[in-house]
Amino acid sequence: VAPTTPVCEVPSSAMTGTVVQMSCKETEGSPPSEYQWYKNGVALLEKKGTGSARAANITYTMNKKSGTLLFNTVTKNDTGEYFCEASNGIGLSQKCSVKRMQV
Repeated sequence: VAPTTPVCEVPSSAMTGTVVQMSCKETEGSPPSEYQWYKNGVALLEKKGTGSARAANITYTMNKKSGTLLFNTVTKNDTGEYFCEASNGIGLSQKCSVKRMQV
């Protein structure tokens, strides 16, 4: 079954240095969807090991299975427009509407 449009939860504002968790979920897809987050239209990288992530200055953890995007400490650099995409290899992938977070 192809995924339906996911529901994205993105806070509209956050204080610098706080923990922010965004979530993305759709329930119709079978097999279960994987989720990809985008910031300002660019796909966010999944953290793979500490060395490369530190070099890329990645300040978040993205879980493709659960759809969560977790920032341990947000900075002004994390301000932007976020959306996520659900896909399970069947039918078209589905995106939620873009939401802006201001830090």
